[in-house]
Amino acid sequence: MTILIGYARCSTDRQDLAAQRAALEGLGVAPERVYTDHGLTGTNRDRPGLAQALAATRTGDTLVVPKLDRLARSVPDARAIADALVGRGVKLALGASVYDPADPMGKMFFNILATFAEFESDLIRLRTREGMAIAKSRGKLTGKKPKLTEKHQRELRRMNDTGEYAIADLAALFSVSRPTVYRTLARQSGGIPRPGISSTAA
Repeated sequence: MTILIGYARCSTDRQDLAAQRAALEGLGVAPERVYTDHGLTGTNRDRPGLAQALAATRTGDTLVVPKLDRLARSVPDARAIADALVGRGVKLALGASVYDPADPMGKMFFNILATFAEFESDLIRLRTREGMAIAKSRGKLTGKKPKLTEKHQRELRRMNDTGEYAIADLAALFSVSRPTVYRTLARQSGGIPRPGISSTAA
């Protein structure tokens, strides 16, 4: 008897698996046979849910995923999973389409689909980088703001130059960490902590 084992994955904790679960149940997968990974990307091979799904399969079973990009986002990863399925005598269903990785025709289609999944993933990363570059050029993406205002940074520098304050004292006075004090001083000309109390007492 063929048993359907379902697998669903979402990349971030903010995404919802409900739609994928519903799709798998619509394809005939019993709710208790659906394994999931939440907050893990497709390029991360350390996916406990996927490992459990593969372990639950037996010869003649079918692993069901809503779409290939839920299973793998690169050709090498897809091939590694296909090899695992072949070794267990398990077929793969992408939506309603069933592929047998052990069959030459099924293997060919599997590799083609994996190539497109990797291509789509690369396009998404490219569009993200382009979007960030455009936002930055328009001043909408300025990076992490300094924890101290320009006035506070100048005052911190002045107090450090007196040699009367330890780095730990400056951090406490300005409510920042010691690494922030060091970075603030390093950003300014001559901002290396003075020797003596400001460096040894830190």
